[in-house]
Amino acid sequence: MEQTSPYEIFPIGDSALTFDLGNRICSELNQKVIAMQEWFSQHAFEGLKDVILGYSSLTIIYDPFIVHKKNKITKTVFAFVREKLESAFENKIESVSKNGEQVELPVCYDGEFGCDLPFIAETNQLSIEEIIELHLSRIYRVYMMGFLPGFAYMGKIDERIQVARKQKPVDVVAGSVGIAGGQTGIYPLDSPGGWQIIGRTPIKLFDPNTERPVKLKAGQHVRFKRIDVTEFEHLQLV
Repeated sequence: MEQTSPYEIFPIGDSALTFDLGNRICSELNQKVIAMQEWFSQHAFEGLKDVILGYSSLTIIYDPFIVHKKNKITKTVFAFVREKLESAFENKIESVSKNGEQVELPVCYDGEFGCDLPFIAETNQLSIEEIIELHLSRIYRVYMMGFLPGFAYMGKIDERIQVARKQKPVDVVAGSVGIAGGQTGIYPLDSPGGWQIIGRTPIKLFDPNTERPVKLKAGQHVRFKRIDVTEFEHLQLV
């Protein structure tokens, strides 16, 4: 019997390839593609432009002309990059440090900070306090970054507080904590957004003026800590 490959590799136009382990949110698969991303950071090739992480996928963006010219390949560029992806999968060294790395973020759920809590409470037949407690009850994995600089897609939230995105985006303030489907995330900048907002953190998740502009990274774990308005205002000034 022919053995099925655990992954799929397919082109995105003529200058990108995607390696896909399955379109689902799974911490084990996510850790595998993070390890592959780390492998590419140590085994970059001429013409490699970017390595983009997904939940369980990795997309390699490259310049086909430079790849062909600088690597002196005798095969197609597609075949060359595909082999690199296969090598990354076979030779990856999975980092244990990221699995244990945990960040605590303070969140205020009071008043206007949690503007969509009443809607979620009515939709899910829960009290506002129950929603907050359920959101605080888990440690969330950062699966990937995207949408905005510093925006971390985290999961999974308790099924009892899952809720659909808004039908139309609204203006969202930086630091707002939202939920959508089975995920939770924090808006690092003022931005239009469709996630249901349940709180706000005073911590800057993206600051271009610091040595490390983005606070969170894929593979980390986040625990939320509840604070009141007074503590929020104090931390905002620090």
